[in-house]
Amino acid sequence: MRETRSDTTIAVVLAVGLHVVLMVLLLVGAWWTRTPQVQAAGEPIAADVVDANALTSSVQRALAERPEPVEAPPEPPEPVEQPTTPPPQPLPEPVPQDAPNPPQPTPQDFVIEPDDVNQDAVTDREAALAAEENARIQEAKRRQDQIDLTERQREQEAQRQRRLAEQQAEADRQAKLAEIRRQREAAQREVELAEQRARQVADAQARTASAGAASAPPGQGGTDDGLLAKYQSALQQAILSKWTRPETVPIGARCRLTIRQSPGGNVMSVEVGSPCAYDEQGQRSIEAAVLKAQPLPYAGFESVFQRTLTINFEARDR
Repeated sequence: MRETRSDTTIAVVLAVGLHVVLMVLLLVGAWWTRTPQVQAAGEPIAADVVDANALTSSVQRALAERPEPVEAPPEPPEPVEQPTTPPPQPLPEPVPQDAPNPPQPTPQDFVIEPDDVNQDAVTDREAALAAEENARIQEAKRRQDQIDLTERQREQEAQRQRRLAEQQAEADRQAKLAEIRRQREAAQREVELAEQRARQVADAQARTASAGAASAPPGQGGTDDGLLAKYQSALQQAILSKWTRPETVPIGARCRLTIRQSPGGNVMSVEVGSPCAYDEQGQRSIEAAVLKAQPLPYAGFESVFQRTLTINFEARDR
């Protein structure tokens, strides 16, 4: 059983009371055993009364351990009185009396006071507090683990996003390189085709010139340069009337066109040849203008009409 504060207070009060009672009994005993003065003949003997409690512990112990007094031997028979008066006998030295030990008070029995506190309730409360503290510790640990897990997941997601971004950037770079290679190859093929068409046109023009020279009336040299120039100008104006110049094509820029047509000016095909200062948009726009301009000028130009003709179109505003 645990000692409470009230038990400690009662024990201190009882101890102080016991010491006070012992002091009072010692004083009363000393006063009660005081030695009275003895009237004796002769020179008086002085004696001091000493309080036993005032003596040192070693003196008190020596007095307590003092041997028992030895009985005096029997006095010899008194002699016959002589006529002379005997001298006075000295009085025996008074023996100090032993100070009686005061009776010790009977110690008070320790009374066990009932504990008003329910120990089971205290134990249950302590267990509940311990369980609550343990629950708080576990909850704090769980939250910290959740924070660490979230941080790891965030870091993993960031790394995954970086890898995806790097992969996408690499894929874009490869796609751009592939597009550049494709454009280069397409441009190379166009150059080769343009060169091939130029050779074909040159061959066709050479054959046409040879045939015209053979069938031309005498005195005209086989061709009418003035009419051909007018034909070229008419074609230029017909195509220019249907063409909307892109901003990327500067005024005065030239582009060679190869047009295949049937008698009457119906366009069968049109191709952009080389050299051509137009970009891709300009080339597509001039091809569309040629198709919109059909039928091309024909009436009056039958003598200089060509199924396959090549013109150098010059960019101008309408």
